[in-house]
Amino acid sequence: MPRIVSLLPSATEIVYALGLEDDLVAVTFECDEPARARQEKRIVVGGLDTRHLAPAEIDRWVRGRLAEGGDLYTLHTDALADLSPDLVLTQDLCRVCAVPTGHVREALDHLGCRADVVTLDPMTLDQVLDTVTEVAAVTGVADRGRALVAALRARLDRVAALRAGRPRPRTAVVEWVDPPFGAGHWIPDQVSAAGGLPVAARPGLRSVPIGWDDVVAAAPEVVLVSPCGFGLDGAAAQATVVVDALAPRLPAARFWAVDGDAFVVRPGPRLVDGVEHLARVLHPGLPGLGEPDPTAVRRIA
Repeated sequence: MPRIVSLLPSATEIVYALGLEDDLVAVTFECDEPARARQEKRIVVGGLDTRHLAPAEIDRWVRGRLAEGGDLYTLHTDALADLSPDLVLTQDLCRVCAVPTGHVREALDHLGCRADVVTLDPMTLDQVLDTVTEVAAVTGVADRGRALVAALRARLDRVAALRAGRPRPRTAVVEWVDPPFGAGHWIPDQVSAAGGLPVAARPGLRSVPIGWDDVVAAAPEVVLVSPCGFGLDGAAAQATVVVDALAPRLPAARFWAVDGDAFVVRPGPRLVDGVEHLARVLHPGLPGLGEPDPTAVRRIA
């Protein structure tokens, strides 16, 4: 088995889901699923702790760093050299999310390390599942990957069967609150799989800033607040901004906070958990689905 370094949290989740944790030698400071990952493995990527910053402050810092040509993450090259990895998992999808592939390759070349670099850049829910298969193939456990993806697809099929024929509530997902971002990438696919109609969204495309007027014009019946980088408590705290901005103009809408890091914004196996959680929100009381999980979602208004 190869010695694996994961430079993004979703890849770490995939590695553990495939039963390859013994081959994983390093992760990032953000790899918190499973929680023991940061305790068991060496940390080779650091970054700014943003827990004390408001969303607008984080947005200004990110935009400023990128405008200056700076990096948002620090790759600890000495640690990479010590570990001598065979495989490095990274991405180019979002500079805000992880170290870009080009920087990784430059560091490995500088160190004289011949590790293979695999870039995981899914834009849709199907492509997220494909990355599971890809990681399994390059690590020599293709059968595990096929079995895991088959199980995940079976769960999606079950949700589809349970909510078949029901009305699809118009659903907006707010990925960031200041400035507001609408849902992009695989998130509209999650809404569709859960039995909703995604609005104010860009399926399969990068998410971009939008105005509150754009959300109102889309006339959502359900608004899900799922900010990147925050768990449920953080999403619930930020949801008050969304409610203040939208509830007076969308009096019939239901507002929910969602644990984004766990179930929405990281392109890994738990996106299927996210579909199941969203289905319980969009179709309350639907037999076979159960009630919304208070550890994953919370009604705000």
